[in-house]
Amino acid sequence: MKILDRYVFRQLSLTTFIAVSVLSVVLVLGNVFRQIFDLLINKNAPYEFLLTFVAYIIPFSLIFTLPWGFLTAVLLVFGRMSAEHELTALRSSGVSITRVCLSVFALAALCVSACLWINIEVAPKAQARFKLALYELAMHRPLSMFDSDRVIDAFPGLKIYIERNDGEELHNLLVYELGRDSEPQKVIFARRGRIHTDAPNHRLLLDLFDARYEQRDAVAPQSFSRIRQGITMQKTTLPISLQDLYDRNQKRRPLSSLTLVELRDILRNGRASEADSLPLSVAELSETRMELSKRFSLSLASLALGLMAVPLAVTAQRRETAAGFLLSLLLAFAYFFLIIMTGWVKGRPEMHPELLVWLPNLLFLTFGGVMFRRLAAR
Repeated sequence: MKILDRYVFRQLSLTTFIAVSVLSVVLVLGNVFRQIFDLLINKNAPYEFLLTFVAYIIPFSLIFTLPWGFLTAVLLVFGRMSAEHELTALRSSGVSITRVCLSVFALAALCVSACLWINIEVAPKAQARFKLALYELAMHRPLSMFDSDRVIDAFPGLKIYIERNDGEELHNLLVYELGRDSEPQKVIFARRGRIHTDAPNHRLLLDLFDARYEQRDAVAPQSFSRIRQGITMQKTTLPISLQDLYDRNQKRRPLSSLTLVELRDILRNGRASEADSLPLSVAELSETRMELSKRFSLSLASLALGLMAVPLAVTAQRRETAAGFLLSLLLAFAYFFLIIMTGWVKGRPEMHPELLVWLPNLLFLTFGGVMFRRLAAR
């Protein structure tokens, strides 16, 4: 029997590794292209910085690709064993389907443990770091934020046009200081500019040379007749605050970037953080409870999908890889679509979304258990 266990476990683990690798590459490449296209093309970010981005995205992909890859492996391996009558030979020798599937349940337990660790610890920390990436790019490589022949509007209250960035200096700058309604209040023209960081104060310092400015009218900023010409300066320094960018990504973090301990602290204290004086609303507390339940629910996806996959693979008796991938795609889509549907009611505490998020596992484990019991009884 040990030979059988090693055989099934080796086949499943190898196929799972290949499936997870392929799926992760597809999902990671899609996320990388969507998330860092602007950094790569528009902000000229360094390649080592982009590789760090990829490292932050991989944990998120594993939350979905690990259960999906395990599901694909079970369908492919047991579909082939059924088509080649290996299962028939084993059962005629007195080996039950339950005994054959011990390796499936063992590998499912490993996948559940790995997904739980990723969900409650690795992925939230990776997302928190991912959210700070643009701020770190601005602090460590500020020149990469200023592109040639492009309007930069990443900084609140400012719009900056740079004609040319030669890698050391900025040439022919137009700086628009915006008012309350995003209307220009002051315009600065400068022949040259240099940028450096002020990390303790979370800001950039833009040194402008051969500059002059004009003041717009507060009531009618678009009226050229009311423009007041300002002085000409040989050198002036314009501070560009990054505090808003820092606060948005560090202090007001989304729930998905909080670890298990941080989520429990929020539920225990009733506040987003110790610095917040206002308690969370009922809807916000419900969203926090749902996020906590979702972490554990998603971790059981490998077990729920694997239990459903065994009877389907044996019944289908297909050895083709394409058929196995298609069936895994349909099952994974159904499971994760149910997860997405529960997210639509996360702001409605009366519907108890923290309980609804367990619905996909309940359905798949129930149907999978019934189908597996019928298969074992044949």
